Amino acid sequence: MIDKALLSRCAAAYGVEVTAELAEKLDIYARLLVEWNEKMNLTAITDPVGVTVKHFADSLTAAPLLPAGDFSLIDVGTGAGFPGVPLALYRPDCRLTLLDSLNKRLIFLEAVCKELALPVTLIHARAEEGGRKADLRERFDVATARAVAALPTLCEYCLPFVKVGGRFIALKGPDAGREQEEAARAVSLLGGKVTSATTLTLPATAEEGVEPMERRLLRIDKVRPTPPAYPRQSAKIAKKPL
Repeated sequence: MIDKALLSRCAAAYGVEVTAELAEKLDIYARLLVEWNEKMNLTAITDPVGVTVKHFADSLTAAPLLPAGDFSLIDVGTGAGFPGVPLALYRPDCRLTLLDSLNKRLIFLEAVCKELALPVTLIHARAEEGGRKADLRERFDVATARAVAALPTLCEYCLPFVKVGGRFIALKGPDAGREQEEAARAVSLLGGKVTSATTLTLPATAEEGVEPMERRLLRIDKVRPTPPAYPRQSAKIAKKPL
């Protein structure tokens, strides 16, 4: 289903090699996504080129920011599994946890990971609830999130999961520069430090059915523990972002 040559070309632009095995697994993933999407609302993007670029190539932009060696990763607000599942398929040494507030998405992801023989832990919870649980708080080497919330709010959702010495990777769009400025206080307050901000363009063409898309990836290292007061309850986060 997916355009494997297009995926390889997009990923190569930021130094990620898409092997034949990875491409085949992502193709199975795409077919399941489209099939299940007929029964539940998982994504508005179901055409082959859109799935290839806007889901898979986009998710793999975070791959160069992953740590060396085996590591644990929690994908917060994972939705249909992006970017967590593609990253774990790319890095088999990743111990993957997927967290989402909608159980139906986790049922889909359980089926996907079973089909792909991908070990996974699935957690049905809101991010601000999960971040206060002792078995999840500051337990992960990496947290990721894509298209979940504005960066100040996203930091409060994600940094509590990251152990000191770990990192939070935020996949953002072209407004990330402004968001980064707005999130400076939140990053510091929650124990983080921005160590890189990478801007890149997914090099698809209009002739291929999708316009080039600018992406900005922020790596926020966890340099000290998150204070116990965070994350706050959802109403407080919404009413007064950090």
